[in-house]
Amino acid sequence: MSFDTMNLAPTILKAVNLCGYTSATPIQEQAIPQAIAGKDLIASAQTGTGKTAAFVLPALQRLTVPSTAKGKGPRILVLTPTRELANQITEAVRTYGKFMRLRTGAILGGMPYFEQQRLLAQPVDIIVATPGRLIDHLESGRISMARVELLVLDEADRMLDMGFSEAVSTIAAATPEGRQTLLFTATWDGAMEKLAKRLMKEPVRIAVAGKKATLEQIEQRLHTADDMQHKNRLLNHLIADSGMTRAIIFSSTKRNADQLARELASRGHSAEALHGDMTQGARNRTIMNMRRGKIRLLVATDVAARGLDVTGITHVINYDLPKNAEDYVHRIGRTGRAGATGIAISFVSFRELDELRRIERYIGQSLPQQVIAGLEPARPLQQGSGRPGYNNGRSAGGRGAAAPAGRRFSKAPSFRSDARPSTGRKPYSDSRSDARPSTDRKPYADYRSDARPSTGRKPYADSAYTGDRKREAKQQGGWAGDVRKTEAFRKTEAFRKARWS
Repeated sequence: MSFDTMNLAPTILKAVNLCGYTSATPIQEQAIPQAIAGKDLIASAQTGTGKTAAFVLPALQRLTVPSTAKGKGPRILVLTPTRELANQITEAVRTYGKFMRLRTGAILGGMPYFEQQRLLAQPVDIIVATPGRLIDHLESGRISMARVELLVLDEADRMLDMGFSEAVSTIAAATPEGRQTLLFTATWDGAMEKLAKRLMKEPVRIAVAGKKATLEQIEQRLHTADDMQHKNRLLNHLIADSGMTRAIIFSSTKRNADQLARELASRGHSAEALHGDMTQGARNRTIMNMRRGKIRLLVATDVAARGLDVTGITHVINYDLPKNAEDYVHRIGRTGRAGATGIAISFVSFRELDELRRIERYIGQSLPQQVIAGLEPARPLQQGSGRPGYNNGRSAGGRGAAAPAGRRFSKAPSFRSDARPSTGRKPYSDSRSDARPSTDRKPYADYRSDARPSTGRKPYADSAYTGDRKREAKQQGGWAGDVRKTEAFRKTEAFRKARWS
């Protein structure tokens, strides 16, 4: 569908055409008409599908009609989980609204309050904010929500994961009841459904561009690593490739990101770190340097997995696998954007096998393993038979079939369940509950609390030695932990002194 058929204002169409966009993506094609019609909307779409324009363009279209409400505060409020995503949306608003007279701004943590207070002291068209900083302004009375006509929740699932559920509800409650609400999310679960019921009225559901479709432009690879030193050797080999013009290396912790960035810089690479402990100004400078080509290797935590939109990212390297499978999709989505191709390389160690299983289950495919000649792992993944995408022992460059996610490593990770098959016992986790069925004992986790019901004793944590003395201390009016106040203790002390005097 062409943007010309969506009833957008000429000023908006002019900016869209100037960006080189001729036809809408599936999420834009379905969401924009419904949003312009004024309906509440729930859109499930993955990263890289053009969902930012799917709510920015209807928001700009609404601003072409003058507001009848008087006062201060924004007409459009967009909530995002991260500062990087907020900056990306703010930039999109300026790009698509460049031929409109707009007053926009971002309310983010890590930035000075003075500039934000000056912005909120006057009527504003669009505010893009993170929930934490916006709550600060709302509780102090520095922002009015009386003029809000449209509330947008972008990456709503991520906001809930970060613990912003109460903040989002508080902000939404401060807006007028007649507002329009647009909710964009990559995943849908019970928590999201409850949030939608609280905030929306008869929403229209849209689900497009599944996770498999968004990964078609990205070539995924897997390298097995024995330990941290092995990962470093693999990384040094990969970044020596001249075809890697810009890459994002994801680390699990902020400390590791800083350390890895320093090590890469010491070897002569243009590398910097990006994580949540940096000030917003430092983060903005790092991202700007990446866009200008001053940084080739960006070592980041998951703070950059969502909202970081830098063109020309050729490679994404998962130095550490993410704990959540959804974060894997968002990480590798930094490459292969806007129709371009990209390469996503993941390092996996024995300790990360559970994360690998979750990722493969989530994306519905096994990651094809590759082995670099001279950097073979001492404990390779098991070779699969007949599964596409696994390398069957060939060196880097060969592509073959991946082993089943549950049997990746040559040595079985779970040894208690099958180390002694002749005994006929079940795995260790169940052995206590049924190893001796004749005793009718309950599982190990429960037997201490009721093995001797006649004693009336509490579970092991409150044994007779400590529990009885605490109860006696309470009965005598002393502090439960101060056993010196108990009569039993005084008698014991008197007996000890009499015996040894």
